[in-house]
Amino acid sequence: MANTQLLTDIAATVSFALAEDIGGGDITAQLIPKEQQAKARVICRQDAVICGIAWVNEVFRQVDDTVQINWLVKDGDKVVEDQPLFEMTGAARSLLTAERGALNFLQTLSATATISAYYASLVEGTGVKLLDTRKTIPGLRNAQKYAVSCGGCFNHRIGLYDAFLIKENHIMACGSVTAAVSTAKINEPGKPVEVEVESFEELQQALDAGADIIMLDNFDHAGLRLAVQKNKEHTTPAKLEASGGIDQDTLRSIAETGVDYISIGLLTKDCKAVDLSMRFI
Repeated sequence: MANTQLLTDIAATVSFALAEDIGGGDITAQLIPKEQQAKARVICRQDAVICGIAWVNEVFRQVDDTVQINWLVKDGDKVVEDQPLFEMTGAARSLLTAERGALNFLQTLSATATISAYYASLVEGTGVKLLDTRKTIPGLRNAQKYAVSCGGCFNHRIGLYDAFLIKENHIMACGSVTAAVSTAKINEPGKPVEVEVESFEELQQALDAGADIIMLDNFDHAGLRLAVQKNKEHTTPAKLEASGGIDQDTLRSIAETGVDYISIGLLTKDCKAVDLSMRFI
């Protein structure tokens, strides 16, 4: 993902989040004298992998650009329970108004990075790449994709526009795997073409059609190993991706079948927010 794209996305996402939270103004923060200054510290209440610094910075920038932030960690860092993450100095009103928006981004993106790091550790040494999916929180697609990379996993396509993923209904509507792949290469030359298959017959069709990546949907271990062998024997082998029903118990053994990629939706859809706390000091 291009840095400029991500930076534009951060500003827009933060603006929307603050608008829904602050509305016409933070009436509770207005109980505090406008001139009162304060210092605060945010700590992490659990072991985690941190992600979301740019979002936190943008929240405070949009609320009050005079707030000073001192980060004690960086994105991708592993932290332990009760470890300080950053400190802020500025108007007490501003710190309190920005607190929830900033921590919402940090706790969510750190959750994605943390679970990604855990799953990446399970396949260490196998050579397989773990991929995320489009099963992301609406409005946080780019943010969660970034968090996945901070955790040591990799991005599948970003959306419907940057790569083809031809599934059963696409194939049915196009008439065949060959027709779908051929049309894709004509319509958008240079963009990756992936085909999802559910049988060895479809695998052969996808290989013969020249697919760049073939997703092996719900293949068992024996089927995955056989697919890897058939792919190696083909004159134009593709990259192979395992998908469907994969969890922490089966992940390592699937990685050891020889597939190139494993896609896992839970990296972005089954995340539990990291526990954070802000206190005035």
